[in-house]
Amino acid sequence: MLPILAQAAPVAVEAAAATGVTGNIATGLAVFGAALAVGLIGFRTVEAVGRNPQAQGKILPLALVLGAFAEGLGILAIFVLGN
Repeated sequence: MLPILAQAAPVAVEAAAATGVTGNIATGLAVFGAALAVGLIGFRTVEAVGRNPQAQGKILPLALVLGAFAEGLGILAIFVLGN
């Protein structure tokens, strides 16, 4: 670990304990952002396929991968920020 991070981590933990913030707000916002991203990806995918149905074979796999990345980041946020 970098020396600066080793010094900053205990200070952040003490500040969080003093204020009573446990990361629940940050976790909620991160998961909400991931859900919003998945919804926007789905919305834009349907819109793109509606405009050009012949491109469905190229659009759908990309949308599925992007949706999986967004959902994975939301799950990662639960584990990292959830304490």
